[in-house]
Amino acid sequence: MIRIPRFAHATTGFVCAVILLVATAASAAGPGRHAIASAHPQATAAGREVLDAGGNAFDAAVAVAAALAVAEPYSSGIGGGGFFLLHHADDGRDTFLDARETAPAAATHDMYLDENGEFVRERSLNGGLAAAIPGLPAALVHIARTHGTLPLARTLAPAIRLARDGFLTGERYRLMAGYRTEALARDPIALQIFLRDGAAPPPGTRIVQPHLARTLESLAADGGESFYRGDIARLLVAGVRAAGGIWTLDDLAAYRVREREPIVADYHDIQVVSAPPPSAGGIVLVEALNILERYDLAALDEAARLHVVIEAMRRAYRDRADFLGDPDFTDIPLARLLDEDYAAWLARDLDLTRATPSDSLPPIGARPEGTDTTHFSVIDAAGNRVAATLSINTPFGSTVVPPGTGVVLNNEMDDFSARPLTPNTYGLVGAGANAIAPAKRPLSSMTPTFLVSPRRVGVLGTPGGSRIISMVLIGALEFARGGDPQRMVGASRYHHQYLPDQVQYERDGLAPALREALEARGHTLDEVSRNYGNMQAIVWDREAGTLEAASDPRGEGGSDVWAPAAP
Repeated sequence: MIRIPRFAHATTGFVCAVILLVATAASAAGPGRHAIASAHPQATAAGREVLDAGGNAFDAAVAVAAALAVAEPYSSGIGGGGFFLLHHADDGRDTFLDARETAPAAATHDMYLDENGEFVRERSLNGGLAAAIPGLPAALVHIARTHGTLPLARTLAPAIRLARDGFLTGERYRLMAGYRTEALARDPIALQIFLRDGAAPPPGTRIVQPHLARTLESLAADGGESFYRGDIARLLVAGVRAAGGIWTLDDLAAYRVREREPIVADYHDIQVVSAPPPSAGGIVLVEALNILERYDLAALDEAARLHVVIEAMRRAYRDRADFLGDPDFTDIPLARLLDEDYAAWLARDLDLTRATPSDSLPPIGARPEGTDTTHFSVIDAAGNRVAATLSINTPFGSTVVPPGTGVVLNNEMDDFSARPLTPNTYGLVGAGANAIAPAKRPLSSMTPTFLVSPRRVGVLGTPGGSRIISMVLIGALEFARGGDPQRMVGASRYHHQYLPDQVQYERDGLAPALREALEARGHTLDEVSRNYGNMQAIVWDREAGTLEAASDPRGEGGSDVWAPAAP
């Protein structure tokens, strides 16, 4: 069964203290090769350049993240934030870097409600009021100074070139810009940079971002001083306030990244290392695995297996809505949520022949008193590894680009619960634990994860809003069955998040006979209009001495595995 790590609580929140190490992972020699899988070939190339220059996986993570901020402006950027899961090969230490955005000091719990108390979604999605304080620049500086070996000027150089010289758009860019054309056109700077004649540009269009290049150059030169306290900060605040926002210079100056202990547990003989709050990812993933470990999945037919996985998703996502939020503001019952006896209680009414209606589960609050993002995975020759999931929330975030900065600002404020049980843009509901408050970090679904078995190590994660955790769960189950990275990233995807009470599945993701079998059990099925997710995975087989990487076939990413040059 899943073993629960020790947990300790600090006065400023909680620290999920994990004393669960796999001796073989800590002591094994590295793979002797490097591997990167990211959502854009230019970002993978940036990471390779830095590793070939003598950097480690953490240096490469800075380079990849910064390059993605340039070449995937619809998915991430230095106007957003993210989570980095880091593993140090020399001592087996895992740590989690929380660079999630924070609410500005003037934020209030009802800031997106009208005079009748109704939620106005436009306010939390578009314009300056939707933007939270960015964390990614601070994360890049922190990783370089604390974990890397190369200066920021070297690790940011590929991204600076990419912004200055431009990148060529692909089909994914066209789709994302098309989805957000109307909002992008409202901001004169975004209109100029990202659209052509007011429309999404065709593939092969060169996007040049000179102001972003200068902002990245400043970050490399002064370690974020200008971004958070200097000239760039003043430009950011002026741009946000002109677009209807409430940022102040003090909000930027007060931002800090947090190093937290990751969630660590076991699924059979696999150590699962994943994201702690303010991500819901690790807790929901482990809750679902805890339930599933009670069943012999290999002995079930495909319909029964999917049914059980869906029911585990339903119960774990229900707890996401009820209990989870920023750990610095909310007392989260981690030990209970991750306990195997609690998993047994959750599964008490799980019927192998019938779906459990979500409204039959305990209602939210009945207890005592956030489509786009990106992911990349890296392993270096020594065995250091990084799983990082970054976001500005929906494509192109708030679509606000403060003049003179080149920075696309996030709309992560929509990830808060603007009103109890009111769905956000991904349909996720929440309660008081994720209510808006000054300096608070909104709950996230980002789930960068390590999987460590006696033989193999997996590094994976994906974008996808509310569906991130279910995708990582499906990828983890593929890993548990011995699947390689190609199977992990290519597996068909289905999803249940408690509310709405339906099983979403990607286009052509379920065969007709399987759909019929699930419907016969009482599941309501909803085929989404397109395939979703963009998983990036690496698997190192220590016994076989192989290292493999794969980028999701649904996206336009690139993976690379190579031996370092001889010294």
